[in-house]
Amino acid sequence: MRAPLVVAAHGSRDPRSAATVRALCADLGAHVSFLDLSEPLLTDVLRSLAAAGHSEAVVVPLLLGSAYHAKVDLPALVRTAPLRVSVADVLGVDPVLENVALDRLSEAGADPADPSLGVVLAGVGSSHAPANRAVIDLARRWHARHRMLVAPAFATARPDVPSAIAKLRTRGARRFAVASWFLAPGLLPDRIAASAREAEPDVMMTAPLAPDPRIGGLILRRYGRTLPAAA
Repeated sequence: MRAPLVVAAHGSRDPRSAATVRALCADLGAHVSFLDLSEPLLTDVLRSLAAAGHSEAVVVPLLLGSAYHAKVDLPALVRTAPLRVSVADVLGVDPVLENVALDRLSEAGADPADPSLGVVLAGVGSSHAPANRAVIDLARRWHARHRMLVAPAFATARPDVPSAIAKLRTRGARRFAVASWFLAPGLLPDRIAASAREAEPDVMMTAPLAPDPRIGGLILRRYGRTLPAAA
């Protein structure tokens, strides 16, 4: 019996978040689960798979950074599972997600080739500096590759969105867009949007990364790479 695919998203009090995760995974044959705040919880899904006769499973974390949830929460939950569990790498700053984020900019009406455009790359933020560094490095890569004016910002860390917009103004930006580095809508993306519009009423806001079939393909590839370890 092949090890089932279990996707594990963070979870949110905002029902739009779980709905987006389910839409992303609708055609993957995956069991959707959440670490917290949404149902079903990962622990419940793993117990139900064991009760159905499975002896192993592969968990693909739908996380954009390797911070507390990836390093502490997820391993602790997996250790309690009544079956063998192999955990794939977090999605992280994968080129697939980078391309989706760039496409979202165009869909929002932003022209990445516009020299007067300032782009705020906005993520959740973490007390774990390397997790923030991934977003900072991505912003630098966009500037180097696409010659865009880009500044990173975070919902729960510094710099925040108004600070990033102010920095972009000093670099010559006159039009602004916020590139969402979030998989799904929720309370923190809403906070980002509200602070951006307060700082710049005409700012263009991109949609979250999911759902997008390219991300579904990425999940399946992560599952496939991890599957041999569960065999």
